[in-house]
Amino acid sequence: MRDRFSDSLLAWYDQHARTMPWRIGPTDRRQGIRPDPYRVWLSEVMLQQTTVAAVRDYFLRFTTLWPTVQDLAAARDADVMAQWAGLGYYARARNLLKCARDVAELGAFPDTAEGLRALPGIGPYTAGAVASIAFDRPEVVVDGNVERVMSRLFDIHTPLPAAKPELTERARELTPLDRPGDYAQAVMDLGATICTPRTPACGICPWRDPCLARQRGTAPDLPRKTPKKPKPTRFGIAYIGRRVDGAYLVETRPDKGLLGGMLGWPGSDWSESPAPCPPTSADWQAQSQVAQHTFTHFHLTLTVMTATLPAGCNPERGQFIDLVPSSLPTVMRKAYDIAAEQFETD
Repeated sequence: MRDRFSDSLLAWYDQHARTMPWRIGPTDRRQGIRPDPYRVWLSEVMLQQTTVAAVRDYFLRFTTLWPTVQDLAAARDADVMAQWAGLGYYARARNLLKCARDVAELGAFPDTAEGLRALPGIGPYTAGAVASIAFDRPEVVVDGNVERVMSRLFDIHTPLPAAKPELTERARELTPLDRPGDYAQAVMDLGATICTPRTPACGICPWRDPCLARQRGTAPDLPRKTPKKPKPTRFGIAYIGRRVDGAYLVETRPDKGLLGGMLGWPGSDWSESPAPCPPTSADWQAQSQVAQHTFTHFHLTLTVMTATLPAGCNPERGQFIDLVPSSLPTVMRKAYDIAAEQFETD
């Protein structure tokens, strides 16, 4: 069964593989060109919880600034965090640097999933993906696209996330020994372009004949998912102070926790009833517009306080910098946009 499934899918992939800046296509592989493990790893870390469309420009910018893992390992933390701003899940950026520095010391990426999992920030999925795609190891690689394909192919109605072990085992059964890296990318491409969430194009799918969900008419309903609990809403206060010379008062957030290591505005905790805590005495003015952002586990509403600060201001928290707004994480950029509009009218 394994060869029958993989042969038909790989034949489809040879004709329809997506072109991506981090990918070596099937034609290149046949010509002996090997993937760069650094680019495979970087793309996989960036793609966690993020779309291909969102990642593409970040990936190109990173690989222009830091073409090799050694270059990234030598980069300043602040520079990497600034370039990561907007991608979210900022612990990934901190682990990215730790991992790059460990690999630079080793001299190269380990070529097995077990060796890769020993590196900072690399879990089972990323280890399997890098081992498979970069080193052609027959590792099972299961992302959201693969879960959807497997649930339909085998007509599995157990809702996610409880279905993950069964879907992973099904994917493992089909992973071939020949061209496992191309196969892993082929299943992901199939889910992204043919076996899509709402309107699967079953008529042109290379697995249409053996697909049990297509036969039984259940494909549009799969995979089933356990309903998510409603997210709570937390509140906070962001103090955005601009000195008379145009410099902004910012602080670097603690390494641990949300937005760790990123630039941010001095402010309160994020809770149901945050307490005011201005970083310096000033005529702070609350803006009528609030900054709203959704994290994985909660919604956040930030009250934006603004003030123009004197040249000799000596704040209790933070430091003044010539701010590049694009270096801010998304929620802080939303607050900045509200404040900047106010400063322009002052």
